[in-house]
Amino acid sequence: MNGYQLTFYTEHNRHHGHRTVCEWLLHEAKNLGIHGVSVINCAEGTGHAGAHHAAHMLKLADQPVQIILAVTEDEARRMLEAVEAEHVHVFYTRSPIEFGVLGVEDHREEHKHFSIFGHKPQ
Repeated sequence: MNGYQLTFYTEHNRHHGHRTVCEWLLHEAKNLGIHGVSVINCAEGTGHAGAHHAAHMLKLADQPVQIILAVTEDEARRMLEAVEAEHVHVFYTRSPIEFGVLGVEDHREEHKHFSIFGHKPQ
């Protein structure tokens, strides 16, 4: 399938309303029926305005974050329209990609979720 990779760039401490920008983007993607969003916490980066952002040992507030979505053309349009309509101040990139799923999912296997806080089956 052809579509787009939308990547939003923000910092851990940036807010839109009562949510962080990251939380708002995840919530909006879910509301739009977009699945498969990844959040990557980065060690450091330079923002589009030239400011240096980094995670510090005791303070993660300035830590750069990427929110990555693989979406269809329609999903990309709807997501960007939602961000624009809510006046969310966030830098993004949109790149054309091909995406899909390979292999067959075995529904007989028990899918498990592992956490640093202990094993928790889904």
